[in-house]
Amino acid sequence: MSPQDVLSTPGDLSTPDVTVTVIVYNDAERLPRAVESVRRQTHGAIEIIISDDHSTDATPAVAQRLAAEDPRIRHLRLERNSGGCGVPRNRALQIARAPFLMFLDSDDELPEDAVALLLAAHRERELDFAMGAVQRIRVDNGRRSTWMPHLVAERRTLDGIESDPRLLFEHLSTSKMYARAFLDRHDLRFPEGIHYEDQLFSAQAYCLAKTFTIIPEPVYRWYVAPYAASDAASISNQRHKLANVRDRIHVQRLIDAFLAESGHESLREDKDHKFLKHDFRMYAGDLPYRDDAWLASFADLVTPYLDTLTPGAFARLPRAERVVVQLIRDRRFADARLASRGLGHGVGPRQVTTDGAGRAYWGDRVPASAPARRELDITDLELETRPFPSAQFRHEITEITRGPGASIDLTIRTYDPARRLPVGPQRAVLLIAPGGRRLHVPFRLSPVRPGLFEGHAHLDLAAASLPLQGFAGVRHPLLRLTHQGLSHTGLLLAPLTFPTLTTLVPSHRLTVEPEGHGPGRLQVRWEPVGVTARVIRPVVRRVARPKVKRAARLVAGALR
Repeated sequence: MSPQDVLSTPGDLSTPDVTVTVIVYNDAERLPRAVESVRRQTHGAIEIIISDDHSTDATPAVAQRLAAEDPRIRHLRLERNSGGCGVPRNRALQIARAPFLMFLDSDDELPEDAVALLLAAHRERELDFAMGAVQRIRVDNGRRSTWMPHLVAERRTLDGIESDPRLLFEHLSTSKMYARAFLDRHDLRFPEGIHYEDQLFSAQAYCLAKTFTIIPEPVYRWYVAPYAASDAASISNQRHKLANVRDRIHVQRLIDAFLAESGHESLREDKDHKFLKHDFRMYAGDLPYRDDAWLASFADLVTPYLDTLTPGAFARLPRAERVVVQLIRDRRFADARLASRGLGHGVGPRQVTTDGAGRAYWGDRVPASAPARRELDITDLELETRPFPSAQFRHEITEITRGPGASIDLTIRTYDPARRLPVGPQRAVLLIAPGGRRLHVPFRLSPVRPGLFEGHAHLDLAAASLPLQGFAGVRHPLLRLTHQGLSHTGLLLAPLTFPTLTTLVPSHRLTVEPEGHGPGRLQVRWEPVGVTARVIRPVVRRVARPKVKRAARLVAGALR
């Protein structure tokens, strides 16, 4: 600990079993929630260190108040801001008194039995660390999911990372409880002065650990705000900043050096695959929203590092992702934008070009170089012969016009690069289902030239049937084609920007807008208003609670 750092110490306490460090910077509002999640742990013999990275808001006062309320809490205030997570964690680690350590960010929480579950794993056998499942919670819609569920699906103990190199994908330091002796033995500390320090720290911990246990129970609640304003977004969500790209690549190079120096070169392909599948993939989904100047700088930063990766790492990627990587390397930025829209959703290219040997390539040309031909060769996708429900079409809205009331008129182009549709007009249907009730809008696609169809659809959103209690949520129209008794349903891409349309329909405010992220679909938002919002929805929510439903079933059973 720096002599300038300020430490508020509690009264005389017995040695705790576990120290939980809560790092914070200018987060006075959420800090109490994080600390309270530690205070209410079912295992009470804990020490809580609030490590404040020299906040300039009300955080110091909040931290001091919390420390005054519970003798288990210590408040450490850094003398100057470090700009990252490594320094506040390391300073807390210096003064931690427990033999086991955990880390928590101020905007997240621990489930009530997190400490007990991980400590029990340590007490069953001698471990370097124990780890559990991470529950991701979307702050915009409350949706919950498990981070990397396939890696934490069952309880298991591993003797080294080589037993399952896939764990490199689970690079969070906060999902683990470390033995202090393990960290000290290897002088393992968080790197300072860089972002994405978790990735390097976790890679080192995985490689240095002789034994660690994974449990399937949730031990961390990670609150994710994917579309927060840029000034409030987490570091991971600041992908629009080229410094963010530079930091990620810098950490990857540090990991590569560590693998080489520590004798873990055998993990290099797995680690490279993780970079392509996770780190690069995060940027790939944003490419449609980047201009040429940004993409040129991005290519300048990422291409030299891509050139160092193992060939096997590229070969393990899905073909659609390999295409995006190669288009960036070839500086075909307009094509990279097209290819990155709808990644993972079976969206096809606008055009495919075949060479004299019958090999099919993404785009309007046969690539000039051998590496580009290898990566842009999409013959293995079998576009001409795959089952019709999984065929690859590309549906794009080229024009949006406001109609009367809550209606919009859409001009839609469907690209059929493998010529799967028969010659002539095609029947198509737009589908949208607010509240689970589907609205069908049939229209016709007429041929423009081989492989391209165009049509016009009148979408009257006032005709959508909504539940009695109303519907609050977002939906994206889909496009369905039918051929020889089989149907294909695919994404409908929209212009990335167009004027937002807002109107009122019965009991709702309706907004039609660009999706603004991801593939860039047409987005329709319903918000209940009036009596529906004030009265009906609250009543329905109360009636729909599980306890009320169970009581109703019991009463119904008794009356039979």
